[in-house]
Amino acid sequence: MKSPNKRFIFMCSLLAISSCSGFYLPGLAPVSFCEKPSEGDAGECKSEIQMFVNRLDSVESVLPYEYDAFDFCKDSMEKRPSENLGQVLFGERIETSPYKFYFNADKTCEKVCTRKYETSAGKEEKLKLDFLKRGMELNYQHHWILDNMPVTWCYNIEDNQKICSPGFPIGCLVNQEGKPKDACVINAEYNKKNTYYIFNHVDITISYHRVEESAGIGARLVGATLEPRSIKHSNAEKPTCEGPPMDIPADFTSNLEVTYSYSVNFKRNDEIKWASRWDYILVSMPHTNIQWFSIMNSLVIVLFLSGMVAMIMLRTLHKDIAKYNQIDQADWVKIPPAANRTYEDLHEESGWKQVHGDVFRPPRLGMLLSVFLGQGTQIFIMTFITLFLACLGFLSPANRGALMTCAVVLWVLLGTPAGYVSARLYKTFGGENWKTNVLLTAFLCPGIVFVDFFLMNLILWVEGSSAAIPFGTLVAILALWFGISVPLTFAGAYFGFKKPGIEPPVRTNQIPRQIPQQSFFTKSVPGIVMGGILPFGCIFIQLFFILNSIWSHQMYYMFGFLFLVFIILLITCSEATILLCYFHLCSEDYHWWWRSFLTSGFTAVYLFIYAVHYFFSKLQIVGLASTILYFGYTMIMVLIFFIFTGTIGFFACFWFVNKIYSVLKVD
Repeated sequence: MKSPNKRFIFMCSLLAISSCSGFYLPGLAPVSFCEKPSEGDAGECKSEIQMFVNRLDSVESVLPYEYDAFDFCKDSMEKRPSENLGQVLFGERIETSPYKFYFNADKTCEKVCTRKYETSAGKEEKLKLDFLKRGMELNYQHHWILDNMPVTWCYNIEDNQKICSPGFPIGCLVNQEGKPKDACVINAEYNKKNTYYIFNHVDITISYHRVEESAGIGARLVGATLEPRSIKHSNAEKPTCEGPPMDIPADFTSNLEVTYSYSVNFKRNDEIKWASRWDYILVSMPHTNIQWFSIMNSLVIVLFLSGMVAMIMLRTLHKDIAKYNQIDQADWVKIPPAANRTYEDLHEESGWKQVHGDVFRPPRLGMLLSVFLGQGTQIFIMTFITLFLACLGFLSPANRGALMTCAVVLWVLLGTPAGYVSARLYKTFGGENWKTNVLLTAFLCPGIVFVDFFLMNLILWVEGSSAAIPFGTLVAILALWFGISVPLTFAGAYFGFKKPGIEPPVRTNQIPRQIPQQSFFTKSVPGIVMGGILPFGCIFIQLFFILNSIWSHQMYYMFGFLFLVFIILLITCSEATILLCYFHLCSEDYHWWWRSFLTSGFTAVYLFIYAVHYFFSKLQIVGLASTILYFGYTMIMVLIFFIFTGTIGFFACFWFVNKIYSVLKVD
């Protein structure tokens, strides 16, 4: 029974990442390797394999650091490949490493470098060693890249399940009680109390398969794994990789030498194709196979509830409209006056027709609402296009930084719809201060996000983190905002104000109708609070994966499921808002403009509550700076999600109200 389940989960995994296998890295070709440079042309086959290193991060800290910050071995000819905007915003800092290999040339216990820490050197040496110890204490992870794929550390957990992590720890700690922390459990020799063990040796295994080329036979790399070890080398010049673990005492009282070394072994594997070489990493990521059936179950429940809501709404509205429109003018003449009054009393029992003269009365703070809706339209189109491209495989994890780059570029280019929607709705609300409207549309929400982002970046600068955005990149972001997005927003607002306002299907009375006393469930606040429950119910499982990818540094690749959940979110936000809007109109409360926006927008409040729960229950983050950074970036995500979901609910309700009052015969 166990084996078929595993096969089913594996097939589902391959189905979800089939786009990655089909498109993989559009625009990039695979690299062929050969034993000697003379085999094949220089442009088609090469023998040297360059290892790249990325920033180091930890699940216990939000602050990533560059590879050089921990005083590891450096490349004598260090180079940094060009990084796209998304990589810079995510804090990736890729550089060459001193680990260089030649294809199919096995090496055993090769020395890389030796780092010496002498007590006589003074405070500088102690600070370097203390920072290295702090990294081991917080379980900072290496991230190495070989032929554009992560070098993984594969290990077994419960039930002999194999997990391949795209990072491996720099070391581990055995505390004063003698309890090993994190990676120290992999070897029983790591048992000294109050001692750090640095992983100064790695056994690297590189898998490849042979391919037929027109110029001869080449090979492509299809996998790279390693095993970290701690070894105290007795001879630093000619290490043998035999000996006790490299232990570092907690107190820096004597001179210390740390020699870094590696072994590399090449292994042929013709079963794995180059286009599917990421599969073993993605399928074996932790927590992925546990959630497959939960995701499907959640989607089925949401679809079922959505169908029930739609059916109830259609049946109820059909009866109401038929009741209001069933008697024509000729029938009124035949009814006696007393009976006529009785019928009018019965006719007026349902309340949503009675507010037809007030339902399209302009809302309070109409300018702010129109600004939010313009920005929400911009975010919706950006999200839809980004997820669609991700489903096609263009934004796979192999294409580093592409997801964020695509989102930022799309947001910049979609200023025109934001300005148009904001201006058109503001004109519909009867607004005349168009200059303030277009300025707020261009600067309010992006300005709040940028200020929050800038403050978080200041903290990263102070802490010396590699995630701090360089000043030049900040200038480039401002140039994109002011140079492209703002002019496009102005252009969209120009066309929006040239268009006439949206004409309501019924006339608005000059004197507002008095709203009767409302029950508890028809008041605004309970309705808004209840409105966000169903939309949040369809996203919280995917939200777990998204938060894991952001804060626990796991790869997110289930874009097919995410796009499906995105569509379900649109449906549930729309139907929940329409349902509650109908109930409020039946109770003769015609203030639906802001309520429709806040009903679905309240989903963002549940998202924030879940993020707080995730912080205290799933993460092990320590330190004030990391805590501030977590909640600072979370507030940006919550604001964007609030505007997005609120916009979906508003336009669904706007369509619904226009629809029901347009088919109603009103004298």
